[in-house]
Amino acid sequence: MDKNEAIKKVKPQLTVKRFEHTLRVAETAVELAERFQVSQDKAELAAIFHDYAKFRPVEEMRRIILTSPLPNDLLFYHQELWHAPVGAILVKEEHGIQDQLVLGAIHNHTTGKAHMNKLEMIVLLADYIEPGRSFPGLDEVRNMAKEDLTHACWLSIRNSIQFLMGKGSRIYPDTIHAYNDLTRHVNGGY
Repeated sequence: MDKNEAIKKVKPQLTVKRFEHTLRVAETAVELAERFQVSQDKAELAAIFHDYAKFRPVEEMRRIILTSPLPNDLLFYHQELWHAPVGAILVKEEHGIQDQLVLGAIHNHTTGKAHMNKLEMIVLLADYIEPGRSFPGLDEVRNMAKEDLTHACWLSIRNSIQFLMGKGSRIYPDTIHAYNDLTRHVNGGY
C-alpha cells in the first residue's frame, strides 16, 4: 500500500490534531529509517497506521482483546495501551496489511518489548520525538536519535517509566522488559 492510500484510510479514523501528529510521526520515521538503514517504506507505512485504533470505542477494543490472540492482561492496564496491539489487528483485518514487521511496529509502539527490531524501535521513537511534542527530557532523546537508535529508545523508555512511576501508574510488563533489554545493550551487556 502506498503512502497516499494509507493516509486516505487513516485520516477518517483520527481527530485533526491526531492526524497532524501522525503525519509528523511518519516524516520522523522516514528520517530515522534512512539514518539507521531500515526500509523507509515500511517505516512510513507503520507510522501512518500507528494510531489507527486510537479513537475506537473502548468496548470494541476490549472485545478484540478478548477474542484475539492478544494477551488478556492488557485489560488490567491503562486503555491508552490498547490502541497499539488492537490497531495492528485492525490494520491487518480491515486493510489486508500482512507484513509482520509493519504490524509488529504498530503493535509495539506504545509499550516496546524485549528484543525489538530496528523498525519497531524507529516507530516507537518517531512517536516519542516527533516535532510537535514538548516535554522534559525530550531534547536529550532527540539528540541521541541522531547518533544511536538503541540508546535513544532506551532513553525514551526510561523517561516513560519514570513518568508513569511519578504518577503512581502501573507499568505494562513489556515496557519493563524493553527497558531491561535496552539497558543491557546500552551498558555493554550488563
